[in-house]
Amino acid sequence: MAISEETEQFQGLASAIQKAKDLNDQVLFSHIKKIKCNNPLSFYQAGRERYAGERFFWEDPAKEITITGLGNVKKLKAASNAERYREVEKSWIKLQNDAVKTGVTAVEATGPLLFGGFSFDYETDSTLLWNQFGDNLFYIPAFMLSIVGKQAYLTTNLLCSPDDSEKLFIDMINEREAFLFESLDGNGLGGNPLVMQREVEPEEWKRTVAEAVQEIKTTDLDKIVLARELRLGFERSIDSGKVLEQLIAEQPLSYIFSLEAGGDCFVGATPERLIKKQGNEVFSTCLAGSMRRGKDEQEDVCLGEELLHDQKNLQEHQYVVSMISNAFDSVCEKVMVPAGPTLMKNRHIQHLYTPVHGISKEGVTIFEFVENLHPTPAMGGLPKEKAVVRIRELEGLERGFYAGPLGWVDTYGNGEFAVGIRSALIQNNEASLFAGCGVVEESTPESEFRETGIKFNPMLSALGGNLNE
Repeated sequence: MAISEETEQFQGLASAIQKAKDLNDQVLFSHIKKIKCNNPLSFYQAGRERYAGERFFWEDPAKEITITGLGNVKKLKAASNAERYREVEKSWIKLQNDAVKTGVTAVEATGPLLFGGFSFDYETDSTLLWNQFGDNLFYIPAFMLSIVGKQAYLTTNLLCSPDDSEKLFIDMINEREAFLFESLDGNGLGGNPLVMQREVEPEEWKRTVAEAVQEIKTTDLDKIVLARELRLGFERSIDSGKVLEQLIAEQPLSYIFSLEAGGDCFVGATPERLIKKQGNEVFSTCLAGSMRRGKDEQEDVCLGEELLHDQKNLQEHQYVVSMISNAFDSVCEKVMVPAGPTLMKNRHIQHLYTPVHGISKEGVTIFEFVENLHPTPAMGGLPKEKAVVRIRELEGLERGFYAGPLGWVDTYGNGEFAVGIRSALIQNNEASLFAGCGVVEESTPESEFRETGIKFNPMLSALGGNLNE
């Protein structure tokens, strides 16, 4: 005889609390159920006040998986060193091993799920712009809406202690779920006028590019990626939900993401997948070499053809393809790479694009792929270690999570991480936008400055800033 959902949930909670008593430790409990909800952004906005600073959003370009998290039942943070990937993974595995799940199971991107990211460079201090995030930040949400295909699932997560009460938890779950679904149709804030748009030290950045070009000509440094910042100010606090709404409408071929920490929010629309793992299949994206979009179809086609035959951009792109292919070789049974790049066209910019597909070796986790792949030459340079050191010394920018890996992993070993570019850090009524470019021997400061200007446009458009031509 089938038991009711409430009975199953109560029994699962009792089991988790008993396990917490036996272990004398906290135990994660998760209940997953199918629901009707076709607007994940309204779920995100429903938690704007009660869960401020503890929300995340993720949508992949194919719209196969959308995830929204509210609240924070467990935060995982590792030390700022080379072991950070393994430390986060170790903590996550420990939680999973003791966890109790009820309701719908074995559905990708549901159940207890870990969401977060790593900074670009763990050796860079994150005490100014990025003090809320630190070097790495992952958490398990209290409530999570997952839309997988066309079906929506609600996951409720609780951390049970030895002295907890099953009935108290059930009452709390019912009360908070009622609040969420009553709030789904709430409206966001109205217009928010732009009052300031400022390039951060543009001439100093150009001088840095010129210095890097000279170094590339005279040393074994082949490429270095240098980024810069654009600062915006608005009349009122920026509503990240409204920014996400614009990004979803304007950047349909990108990963749309946000991650809140304290009063700050990292948000963006990145075209660049770092790694996707689905069972033993893994996928990455080589994206390097950029050109603006044309003002009409004819100009756009011409610019695309120019990009496909531009030696500087093709060289940059090949660096990324070679590095990602080599990284896959060490952890995959089989690797498949197309013979040459095609074009990926987004609203404001087009890129050279090559997908990489592999079959992972038994037991290799997504965190191992993240560690092997980050940073790609598209984000750091070549040789990798030297480029990262020189970025640290030359750039003058606190990158934080910009250009770092950001994404999710579920209890079934599936997950996906994107590269945090085309992004902004929102801090109350101000936002820092970030954009970088690959500097090689043929680079000129003015052309790289224009390229980064174009790369600001997706976030400028979503925030309501003045676009660069």
